[in-house]
Amino acid sequence: MDSEPSIADIVLHPVRLRIVQQLGGRQLTTAALREELPDITQATLYRHIAALIAAQIVTVVDERRVRGTIERTLALGERMAHVGQDDLDAMSDAELRNAFLSFLGTVGEGFDKFIDAGDRHLRNYLGFGTTPLYVTTEDLMEIQTKLAELLEPYRTDRDNGSVRITLTTAVIPSPPADSDT
Repeated sequence: MDSEPSIADIVLHPVRLRIVQQLGGRQLTTAALREELPDITQATLYRHIAALIAAQIVTVVDERRVRGTIERTLALGERMAHVGQDDLDAMSDAELRNAFLSFLGTVGEGFDKFIDAGDRHLRNYLGFGTTPLYVTTEDLMEIQTKLAELLEPYRTDRDNGSVRITLTTAVIPSPPADSDT
């Protein structure tokens, strides 16, 4: 008997990862998703949306008839798109590397869209950097919990003139110093 695929198996496909990232904090019609992801063919986009819906990572929040077809409005679903520690532990080194490179590619794509838009005012919202922290696994869980609580009020459009930004985090442990060298 086959087990249900993990969230990692579903979300870490490059096209599905991009769909999930577009839906973060907002609801989009399939037409709006096509506009956000113009390099993905309609058939491919719909196939990956169907896989995300079947896995309850994406949900249909509204349907309406538009010119003889049904236009769906999508949002992140119950399972959300969080890859847990068990999912990461189950991945091979090659799978983990590919997942991380897909993630970085999506971050780069967002940066390219920002630059290509040519809106210098948006640079007021730009920032990137790294900060070393010294933590235990319990400390890291506390930081992530508190960060999620802090960010929650800003995860949906409040229609107050705010600009949608993407806050990207990557937690990468530093390997211990090799005492044999």
